[in-house]
Amino acid sequence: MFSAGDTAWVLVSAALVLFMTPGLALFYGGMVRAKNVLAVMMQNFACMGIVTVLWAVAVFSIAFGPDAGGGIIGTLHLAGLANLGRALPGMRGLHVPPLAIMAFQMMFAIITAALITGGLVDRVRFGGFLVFISLWLVLVYAPIAHWVFSPAGWLARRGVLDFAGGTVVEITSGFSTLGAVLAIGRRRGWPGEAMTPHSVPLSLLGAGILWFGWFGFNAGSALGANAVATQAFVGTQLAAAAGLLGWLLVEKLTEKRPTTLGAVSGAVAGMVAITPCAGFVPSMPALGIGLAAGVLCAFAVRLKFRLRYDDSLDVLGVHGIGGLVGMVLLGIFASRSVNPAGSNGLAFGGGFHLIGVELLASAVVLVWSFGVTWALAKVIDRLIGLRVPVEVEIQGLDIALHSESAYAVGGLGRVSQ
Repeated sequence: MFSAGDTAWVLVSAALVLFMTPGLALFYGGMVRAKNVLAVMMQNFACMGIVTVLWAVAVFSIAFGPDAGGGIIGTLHLAGLANLGRALPGMRGLHVPPLAIMAFQMMFAIITAALITGGLVDRVRFGGFLVFISLWLVLVYAPIAHWVFSPAGWLARRGVLDFAGGTVVEITSGFSTLGAVLAIGRRRGWPGEAMTPHSVPLSLLGAGILWFGWFGFNAGSALGANAVATQAFVGTQLAAAAGLLGWLLVEKLTEKRPTTLGAVSGAVAGMVAITPCAGFVPSMPALGIGLAAGVLCAFAVRLKFRLRYDDSLDVLGVHGIGGLVGMVLLGIFASRSVNPAGSNGLAFGGGFHLIGVELLASAVVLVWSFGVTWALAKVIDRLIGLRVPVEVEIQGLDIALHSESAYAVGGLGRVSQ
């Protein structure tokens, strides 16, 4: 029997996760130059459209359908949302309809694809991006989701814990972004030319929406209105707050002045790190996980200047590294007292086994997402063009690609560059 309360919670959580993508559009939009704000927002909203369609037609089945063998990929048994009258493979005993799980996981796929846009701002063709993200969804996201989230996946069968997507969402988006930016190259003028955010308040609004939606992201992954969802909710808030303070501490000690963008980046880093842990760790470890992520991610984003890769809005530094932090610390602080379906980590008498499993999953997902995305971006750029011409990059993507301007000023419609 399906539970009305559990079903309602999963559907509300799905809506919260979807709301994160417009929030991400605002977050990213505020951090780019005014001539490119609509282009990055357009990419985010396009993800809501194209991922939804592909997910319903085939990708949900590839990720969550019956295993085709070896725990590598699912079959097309659920393609076109067919055969959803029964429980999903390996997910018997849940109190929500399979279609609700499909919708909830659809929103995860949307936000993961949208996260990648932050690394590619200022230099990507819209048409090329649509082809890229469509193939990425099939070749990168769907297999990883099957490995980790599907009970039939080979990593799931090895006992990996990932409550809400430390691997599937965070490490995948972070290292996919790294692969893509290395394939298409740096923005014209980076790092010598100043490319400052055009609207920090816009980014703060977007970050607030992300924070709000993350409760659905993490607590909704309990797939029921229960004690595990409550712990995930509380852990998310604690980690976000600690991450915010950790990032500000690093800025104060190294730059002498804490920044508003640092505050929201730290909160996001904390929520990224708690994502795999939320339904498996107690409250005080959640606080420590968030603090560790805020500190480590604040240092990680600075590496791009030393290593000379142009991850424009720090998707790797926040999501990729934050996801790794969460997966490793989950292997230490997981406790079956929080979730009997989980395991005990090192701090609760579980030994080193869980850490080993978490490291294995992180490494495999890192290598697959980076390698396949790099190759995919290279091929698409060679065949149809992924990077815009120099003159378009100078003019700005909003006018050149979409014939629109975010901020028209006076009769000439000029905007700040």
